This record gives sequence, C-alpha cells and structure tokens, in this order.
Amino acid sequence: MIRPALCIAALLLPACAWAEMQVQAMRYTCERGVEVPVVYVNDETGPGIAVLHVEGGMYNLQSEQSASGARYGYPSDGSHYVWWTKGETATLLWHDGTDGSEETLLAECVVK
Repeated sequence: MIRPALCIAALLLPACAWAEMQVQAMRYTCERGVEVPVVYVNDETGPGIAVLHVEGGMYNLQSEQSASGARYGYPSDGSHYVWWTKGETATLLWHDGTDGSEETLLAECVVK
C-alpha cells in the first residue's frame, strides 16, 4: 500500500492545475527486497516530479535531462538522490555534488 504522505505533493500544486495534472503511484521492489514507493506528478506547465520514500525519508525530485528513460534529481549543485527509470525498471543513485560522481545505491528495481 502506498503511504498517504506520498500523495501530499499533489496537494501542494495550485488548484487550477488539477485538470491538467496526472498522479501515478507505483511501488518498486529492488535488490535485497528493498521496496521503494514512488508518486509521480506530471502536468503540462513544468517538469515532472517524483516523490520517493526511501531510507526513512521522503524526497521530492524534479525531472532532469536524460539520454534514455526518465531521470529525477534535486535541482542543486549539491549532493542528492537520483531516481532513473526506464520502462518498468529503475535505479537509485547518489550524486556527489563535490566531484559529480554517481554511486548506485539500489539497482534492479522493478514495478511490483
């Protein structure tokens, strides 16, 4: 079951955007049996958002440019999570803001 708190992101958008907004809740199962619930919020006025519940916290990530699939990250030069999806698979990365490197935290995530 998706936690209701993940749907809060949808409530923070302006009321006029509701008609154009698409909200999709999904649950991924990753390596070692780790579950990652995600709520995707998309509308026609700006970049998409992915709200992840991972490692005991809830993270609001914005759509980023990707060569393939959909990539979400925190819009800053600092260190942050990156959620990269393609089809029904995903990978959770840690982006190091000091040197730009990325480390895979969870791989082989598939829609449950």
